[in-house]
Amino acid sequence: MNKLLLFPGACVCVAIFTESDVRAQADAEATMRPLPPFVSTTRAIRRDMPMTKAIRRAFAAGTRDASGRPGSNYWQLETDFTIRVRLDRATQSLHGTETIVVHNYSPDELDRIVLRLDHNIFRARVPRGSSVPAETTEGMVVTRIAVDGEEADLSRSRRRGEGLRVRGLQTTVATIGLANPIPPRGSARLEIDWHTKLPGGRGRGHRMTQRWDDTLFQPTQWFPRLAKYDDLRGWDTNVYLGPAEFYNNFGRFDVRIDVPAGWIVTATGVLQNPEQVLTETARDRLSRVLDSDDEIVIVGEDEVGPGKSTQPGDRLEWHFVADKVNDFAWATADDYVWKATRATIPGKGPIPIHMVHVPDRARRFERAGRISRHALEFYSELWAPYPFPQLTMQDGPSAGMEYPMVINSNQGAADHEVGHQWWPMMLGTNETWYGWMDEGLNTYMNILSRAHSRGKPANLDGRGRSYGRMSGDETEPSMMWSSNYGGRGYGFQAYGKAPLMLSMLGGVVGSDEKVQRAISDYTKAWAFKHPSPWDFAHFVSKALDRDLGWFWYYWLWTTESVDSALESVRFDGEDAIVTVRQDGQMPSPVVLKVEFEKGGAKPQAMENATFAADGSATVRWPVDVWFDGRRRFEARLRFGGAKVRKITLDPGGRFPDATPKDSEWTRGE
Repeated sequence: MNKLLLFPGACVCVAIFTESDVRAQADAEATMRPLPPFVSTTRAIRRDMPMTKAIRRAFAAGTRDASGRPGSNYWQLETDFTIRVRLDRATQSLHGTETIVVHNYSPDELDRIVLRLDHNIFRARVPRGSSVPAETTEGMVVTRIAVDGEEADLSRSRRRGEGLRVRGLQTTVATIGLANPIPPRGSARLEIDWHTKLPGGRGRGHRMTQRWDDTLFQPTQWFPRLAKYDDLRGWDTNVYLGPAEFYNNFGRFDVRIDVPAGWIVTATGVLQNPEQVLTETARDRLSRVLDSDDEIVIVGEDEVGPGKSTQPGDRLEWHFVADKVNDFAWATADDYVWKATRATIPGKGPIPIHMVHVPDRARRFERAGRISRHALEFYSELWAPYPFPQLTMQDGPSAGMEYPMVINSNQGAADHEVGHQWWPMMLGTNETWYGWMDEGLNTYMNILSRAHSRGKPANLDGRGRSYGRMSGDETEPSMMWSSNYGGRGYGFQAYGKAPLMLSMLGGVVGSDEKVQRAISDYTKAWAFKHPSPWDFAHFVSKALDRDLGWFWYYWLWTTESVDSALESVRFDGEDAIVTVRQDGQMPSPVVLKVEFEKGGAKPQAMENATFAADGSATVRWPVDVWFDGRRRFEARLRFGGAKVRKITLDPGGRFPDATPKDSEWTRGE
């Protein structure tokens, strides 16, 4: 047995070996391969997460803490919108007036208001990412701003103290300087008049095309919104570039939409005036939707125009109200086919699923109701019950985008887009900074949903290992790099990496179900609040009762891998001594699957081993075995007289490894 002596304050380790240890070590080194020239002989394992100034401020203020739950002093702004908007078919434009009541629940005095004017991305000469607008427009044209009755002079700039000072109306982020700040626990009433053209044609990227000719309009991010103000960074002033999405306040929306009669309108929220816009036939059909899982036609292909699809007249105003949501989206067309079915939410009961599509795209919606129903019911069981009163699927040029109670999708992306109703619609994550907190967790849950829909258990094996092939690519930003500036690596950073990370986490704790229960509890704790990556990591660590600082550091802040190898196997009497090597900077537990010769002695029990029905054993050592900086670990297998036939390192393929072929050993004949 060897003894390792560590001298505090020094970088010196002295190992004292017995004579038998020296002989065994010599035998082992005879089969060891040298480390690659770029790999150091030791490594320093970081075991905590970096704490930026933003999260340190939040901890100090008590708005967040190491439990991962909202702190005792947690707060967030809320915004209540009242909007009236008119669709002008001739100019393909929206003309709107809105009131935003800003509830300042922060302890801070707000001396400015920051607006998000996302439609200015359609203007010429504005910053944007890889998205390309279908059409260059004037963007969001703001014609009037008033705060608490004080009118802003939009024709000139003002100095501090001269009233409202408005800047940036031609960009995606504008600022209103206030002569009279909004006090803590106070409120302000913001009034805005505006108009914007909805771009049509061929664009690249979601939200870049928002109409088909002048017969279908699918407005998104279509009105001036208040930017998020939070306890981490204050006002979120990240410009809107296209690919990364949004970070919004929760609140209430009361929206009236004026469109030509005969046009069907669907939207976030619940329709308040069905008698004024729907035919008696449509209302009767809607009354039966919650009675069964059948799909009911509300407005058919042959019911088009005033008096058939809607009430008669020249124009109609549709009135929707939505509570506790962070955005509002809608769609309208002159020939929408409207169908509906239901989903039954655990602990809540049935809710309607609405689907609208143009007639010649019916095939894209044949399975849409079934897929959406399964997603709503499955994710309600997996994480938390679906919190909203309905879900609507809208056909149009954007075929993969999500808003509260609305998905712009056909059946192809239905499962994924429904998943977004949990994040960021229920948990208001900051997609601009941390896309993985909504897109990545969503991709993970889609894997589970897809397996469940086929009646099979989800298999996450191999996913964590696969990151070893990606690790080290110079185009990959870390998961904590702002998604808004993810560049070519944005897709993998936001969508692809989190499922691999959670695959490994299941391998670390030995159970995917435990990981999923932890995320379910996290979902309930942060419902209708705004969690950060630190909150997620701390919460899951505590729920799993594990010190996982090292895990979050390497997955979230680096692009490192484990890159392990089963380097050698030798025998010391009846014991097998397995040398495991890790060339990467990320550590992992040591997990060995041991298979035995048929017909031989029965293997004896081993403290850290579990046996499968086929007689094989899985033996685990915790990640701690690497914390002293070594790159090699000797695993001693003590199964008595049972003859070992095969050993596999990381049999589930959970730990990132670029060369898994060196993870097996088989006894020679």
